[in-house]
Amino acid sequence: MVEYEKSITRLEEGGIVKGKIIDITSTEVIVDIGYKSEGVIPISEFRSRENLKVGDEIDVLLESKENDDGMVVLSKEKVERALGWDRIVKSQKEGDLIEGKVIKKVRGGYMVEVGIEAFLPASQAVLREMDGPGAGQVFEFKILKINKIRKNVVLSRKGALYHKREEEKKKVIQTLEKGQIMKGLVKNITDFGAFVDIGGGIIGLLHIADMSWGRVNHPSEIVAVGDEIEVMVLNFNKEEMKISLGIRQKTKDPWEKVEEKYPVGNKVTGKVVNIAPYGAFVELEKGIEGLVHISELSWTKKYSSPSELLAIGDRVEVMVLAIDKQGRKISLGLKQLEQDPWKGIEDRYTVGQKIKGKIRHITDYGAFIQLEEGIDGLVHVSDLSWTKKVAHPRDVLKKGDKTEAMILSVDGVNRRIALGIKQLTGDPWDDIQSRLIPGTVMKGKVVKITNFGMFIEIEKDLEGLLHISETAIGPEEKLEEKYKTGDEIEVKILRVDGVQKKIALSMKA
Repeated sequence: MVEYEKSITRLEEGGIVKGKIIDITSTEVIVDIGYKSEGVIPISEFRSRENLKVGDEIDVLLESKENDDGMVVLSKEKVERALGWDRIVKSQKEGDLIEGKVIKKVRGGYMVEVGIEAFLPASQAVLREMDGPGAGQVFEFKILKINKIRKNVVLSRKGALYHKREEEKKKVIQTLEKGQIMKGLVKNITDFGAFVDIGGGIIGLLHIADMSWGRVNHPSEIVAVGDEIEVMVLNFNKEEMKISLGIRQKTKDPWEKVEEKYPVGNKVTGKVVNIAPYGAFVELEKGIEGLVHISELSWTKKYSSPSELLAIGDRVEVMVLAIDKQGRKISLGLKQLEQDPWKGIEDRYTVGQKIKGKIRHITDYGAFIQLEEGIDGLVHVSDLSWTKKVAHPRDVLKKGDKTEAMILSVDGVNRRIALGIKQLTGDPWDDIQSRLIPGTVMKGKVVKITNFGMFIEIEKDLEGLLHISETAIGPEEKLEEKYKTGDEIEVKILRVDGVQKKIALSMKA
């Protein structure tokens, strides 16, 4: 009796005691704690009810030694919470990972069993994992917050997944080596390349320049989102987790033996793949392109754009002119497939030779006359007439007309031939000087009025300058107000310059 009383005095309300299950009903679990009466615990406080059996020893919290019915009041839930809280406070801290079982969905999130009931906010849950039955699923969680005053714990599934992903990334990146071939999944495509997941959530950049040895206008020509591709690791930074990937590096560089495959001077066939204002790019094989510069299109015709002769997709025969292996450039020519019409030009045309040809083009400074197919000579405006001041070549020549001219010079190196029309006749200025004596008065016709004077035609195709200072107008008068083109006036010869081929006139007495 004394021992029994001593044992009773050791049982304190609020303390944790050991008890033995003596009966299990559908609603309650009857527990003997060695007291004068048994305790009753609602079966709802046991989470693993299927594992309960009579005879099990369990820890319980003694809430009251006797209730109104004379029964001991016990709690399984409260003892678990107390023991679980102590364990978490002693062994866990914020940021740690902990395994837990989803118990139920509640407002704003989920309750998770981690030794105690912890709260998982919906914003921190991976919803696809939590959809469906939910309860009973076991996951790893990150402890976001431990509130010691309120004795509650907030968890994050996202944090655990992120941590796991980062750990996987570290493992993968530690095994990376330059030149390593691995498989990856195309996650995204931009104008400059594609982002590829090579495992563990590690994303590498496959730049457009590393996709193919050939021309790639956009990454979508080579890969698509969702494609599983094989790539080579080109470079990586373990600290920043930046990785450069390549596809073309898996195959041999076509430029390695380019000089052997395409010797300078050889004729080759290729496809026009791009046209720029300065030339056309021709693909000789995948990864090797050459440029036909606009100046290499024709010996004779001047093209304003390569598109006048070539179009993308055209197959053309060209000649290899030069190779820059280091700069990965090949110069090609189209005109070199034909005979250069300027070759031997100095043997076919000599200075003083008279030719006849069609006027092909007229400019401000002269006219181009065709001597033969691909060969033009230039008659400068100053070589049109000995005596007449020609303002523009079209005043005396017409495009398409045939005319005679004399060859003044031939320059085969610079591809130039100078022609003259006035040289077909002798220089008349010696005769003019002897005929037109200074002081001679004669009649002439106004052919042009300028701000400095008037040009007067005193003989057919022979003009002199009547300077404004040699006219009879007053200081307030203007030439164009007093005279007009076609007026006949009387002038006096002041001087004749046979070297400069100029005649000075005067109206003064």
